[in-house]
Amino acid sequence: MNKQHYYDAVVTMEKAGTNPEFVQGFQCGYLLLPMREEQRLNEAYEAGYEAGKEHNTDAYQEWVNA
Repeated sequence: MNKQHYYDAVVTMEKAGTNPEFVQGFQCGYLLLPMREEQRLNEAYEAGYEAGKEHNTDAYQEWVNA
């Protein structure tokens, strides 16, 4: 894992005002942590999780101020 790439991506998302649920999902997906339990899932978290798994650092732009 490239720690600097991960750190830079998260800082960029937070500074842009990205939906916090997306950021949390991205973090879990990037680090390959298990998904949240079903009752706590939502669209932003799941989108972030998928983007994180793929190390897609541009997907957050759809979730800025969302």
